[in-house]
Amino acid sequence: MAEVHATAVVDPRARLADDASIGPYCIIGPDVEIGAGTSVGPHVVIEGRTTIGRANRIFPHCSVGGPPQDKKYAGEASRLVIGDGNTIRECCTLNIGTSGGGGVTRIGSDNWIMAYVHVAHDCTIGDHTIIANSVQLGGHVTIGDWAILGGLTGVHQFGRVGEHSMAGGGSTLVQDLPPFVIGSGNPFRPAGINVEGLRRRGFDAEVLAALRRAYRTIYRSSLSVDEACAALEQQALADAGCATHLRRLAAFLAEPGRGIVR
Repeated sequence: MAEVHATAVVDPRARLADDASIGPYCIIGPDVEIGAGTSVGPHVVIEGRTTIGRANRIFPHCSVGGPPQDKKYAGEASRLVIGDGNTIRECCTLNIGTSGGGGVTRIGSDNWIMAYVHVAHDCTIGDHTIIANSVQLGGHVTIGDWAILGGLTGVHQFGRVGEHSMAGGGSTLVQDLPPFVIGSGNPFRPAGINVEGLRRRGFDAEVLAALRRAYRTIYRSSLSVDEACAALEQQALADAGCATHLRRLAAFLAEPGRGIVR
């Protein structure tokens, strides 16, 4: 049986794994499912149709699975799905989805989500991200695997942040940040490839060189986005060892969105 503090209020219809832990003064709603080894700290509210996986740590005063801050929301049966091994620090707010965004807010696994982060309705966060203190994600935002958002960063609704990218603290992203790119500021300014982060994750010198060439193609060649995509495809054809990464970058650019940061 789950370890539930005597002061917690847990609806009898909630499904808690036998080794889940629920701290003092928590409130757990009827449509909540909490997986094995997940610990929920004091004064956390988990409501809505919320599924939380294994070995997550949720710190005090978080609001998880609350209704979206969207005037169009009409009580539809939308959800919040959280994967495994996430750390969710104090006072975070994670909202369920809406019918206009597919009905699901989704957080992957092994993410580090620091204090006071807001994850709005219909956001999708990948795996292994670092989302620092007071980052604010508007509705329908997509964050790729291994992305890093510095403290106080704001991401505009429907914005996309590519895999392995990094935004410095205090950034404002009103356009899409491509994969592998680093930058900062308000307005945001790209500053090159996230070399240090990529090295830490095992990217070799050949791939880093190819991504640097790709960055110059996008940002230093005066090409349009469509022309840059075509050039990246040619680079991928000429460099089979780096083709996967170059094509991921080209695919991100080709997907309709808010335009890329310049």
